[in-house]
Amino acid sequence: MYTRLKRAVLMLCGVAAAVIAQETVGDKFTVPLTDPNRPVQLQVSLHGARLTVKGGAIKNVVVESSYKPEEDEDREDSGKRHGLRRIPNLSSGLSIEEENNEVTVSSGRMNDASNLHVTVNVPSLTSAKLSLINGDDIIVEGITGELEVSCTNGGITMKNVGGSVVANAINGNLSATMTTVAPGKPMSFTSLNGDIDVTFPPDIKANVSLKADMQGEIFTDFDVKIESQPAKVEGNERDRKGRYRVTVDRTMRGTVNGGGPEYTFKSFQGDIYIRKKK
Repeated sequence: MYTRLKRAVLMLCGVAAAVIAQETVGDKFTVPLTDPNRPVQLQVSLHGARLTVKGGAIKNVVVESSYKPEEDEDREDSGKRHGLRRIPNLSSGLSIEEENNEVTVSSGRMNDASNLHVTVNVPSLTSAKLSLINGDDIIVEGITGELEVSCTNGGITMKNVGGSVVANAINGNLSATMTTVAPGKPMSFTSLNGDIDVTFPPDIKANVSLKADMQGEIFTDFDVKIESQPAKVEGNERDRKGRYRVTVDRTMRGTVNGGGPEYTFKSFQGDIYIRKKK
C-alpha cells in the first residue's frame, strides 16, 4: 500500500548584508496542506514577538513575518567593540513544518524579538494551540475549532471565533468574542493581573464557575442562577506561632439557560465581564 506523505519544512535562516538600513523587513511563505479539504491543526510557539492568526477562505497556510531592527545607538565602549558597529541579524529565525494537515510554527530566542510580528493566515476551520512567552499580544480572528491560547507577559484578543476556548493570560487582559460554541465542550478563561471580557451567543447553556480575587468584580447581562452551597475550605492550618487559620474559597457557581458544560472564569487582580452578543 502506497502512502503519500507531504512534509514541508521551511527553515528561515537568512543572512544579513554587511550594511543594512534600519527598515522593516519580512518574509512570506505559503505552506501547502496534505489535504486542503480537511480542517487544519495549527501549533505556534514563539519567544517574544507579536502573533496574529487570521482565518479566511483559503486552502493553504500562509506565514508572514515583519521585523524592524532596533536603532544602533552610539555607545562609548573601550573594550573589543570600540569603534565598531553592530550588524543586525534580520532573519526571523522561524521554523515551519507541515505533516498531514498539522502545521507547526516555532522560533528560538532573539535579542530584540519584541520588534518581530508573525502573522499566520489559515482556513477558517482550524484548531489552534498558541503559546507566546515574553512578547507582545496574541490576536486570533475568524477561526472555528478547538482553541488553546497562552500568553505570558502579554494580552490575548480573540475576535469572531467559534468552537471551544481555553485561554490564559499572565500580566495582560483577555478578551474574546465568540460567534458559536461547541455543544458539550467545557471552556476556561483565566488571567493573572488583567481583566477578562468574553462575549457569547445569547443561547449558550453552561454551568459557570466564577472567581475574581484581589477586589476584582464580576459583571454580566446573562441571567445567571447562582447556586447556594456550603463554604468550601481551601486550607486550614496552624502557623508557627500557634495561630489557626481557615481560608474559604471565593468561587461562585451557577447556571446559564438551564446549565451545560463547565465554563470557568478566574481572574487574579482584575474584573470579569461576561456579555451577550447583540
